[in-house]
Amino acid sequence: MPKSKAQAIVSRKIVDSAAAIHQTILKRRKPSVKIPIRSLSNVRYTPKAGYFELRGNNKTRTLTVNTVKSFAQTLRMIELSKQLLDTNDMATKREAYYISKNWDVAHFDEQPESDTVMDDIEAMYEVNREQLRFHPAEKGGSVTGKVTVIDRERKSGKPIHIDCSRFGSGAYSIPTSVEALGFETKAKFVLAIETGGAFERLVQEDYWQTANCILIEMGGVPTRACRRFIRRLSEEHKLPVYVFCDCDPYGYTNIYRTLKVGSGSAAHINQYFCVPTARYLGVTVGDIQKYDLPTHALKDIDVKRAQDALKNDPFVKHHKEGQQELEQMIHLGVRAEQQAFAKYGLPFVTDKYLPEKLKHPEKFLP
Repeated sequence: MPKSKAQAIVSRKIVDSAAAIHQTILKRRKPSVKIPIRSLSNVRYTPKAGYFELRGNNKTRTLTVNTVKSFAQTLRMIELSKQLLDTNDMATKREAYYISKNWDVAHFDEQPESDTVMDDIEAMYEVNREQLRFHPAEKGGSVTGKVTVIDRERKSGKPIHIDCSRFGSGAYSIPTSVEALGFETKAKFVLAIETGGAFERLVQEDYWQTANCILIEMGGVPTRACRRFIRRLSEEHKLPVYVFCDCDPYGYTNIYRTLKVGSGSAAHINQYFCVPTARYLGVTVGDIQKYDLPTHALKDIDVKRAQDALKNDPFVKHHKEGQQELEQMIHLGVRAEQQAFAKYGLPFVTDKYLPEKLKHPEKFLP
């Protein structure tokens, strides 16, 4: 396949930055690169933007005696990206780690080291790792329901129409890159589901057919590909997105918040990989009380996560409703799972709970 315009832009950024480093060295100065700080402390949230934005604080990586290895690793990773762009190839994150074993003393000892440098580079160039031609090996998510995905054959480029309602007992798997996909749908909404178990229950009950919707299993914190897939469906087809998670601090502050506004560590690309229009359907503390759901005690890590979010998370701090939800969880000291509705019979979640909740989407958490 021919190289895209986006690839050419990224390649140009790499060439320009390399030229600047080269000129600095020729002037007998210490070369350096500026990298945005990727953390919650360096982001802001406003409903107008709809996602976490960088505040503009950077860290500078300068070539010194103490930083020679990390500086060299950064440049070698940039060089690898340029090679992949020039050859229109790609490498998984794991492959990139093993390629570094040829870099003599600049090699990475463990993959988390190479992943961190890769993340720094994408932040530096304000692109995503797929544009740098690095691909994750993670599963993108599963899809069932009223949507046809339009992909293309790799060699011929011939369109392929994939009806996500015709997978029988299976489901369509979201690929690691979704930019080239097209969509045809007449669904009313997207339901993003935290766990595979809850997703399987809804598929078993043919809920997508009853509710005329698209079911997407996130499998915990959604991958970038999953978030981008949902974002494109929402944006291009004006579909509401409702999120169905366990009632615990992790579900609201990690899974839901990451889908809706992004994360601090990926703030440089949140504008492409979040779904600002998403709303939190449940499970909520109110659902636990209304339906008398079985619960489990919050663990110390759950309480700490909720307290940290109340104190430090810009999204949580902006929304009173979210704060009250977390405070209630801490006060009651309990959590509940999506599958707790099985207490009333396996179809209860699709026959009773979801229809009742969907009558009042205006009451969903922001």
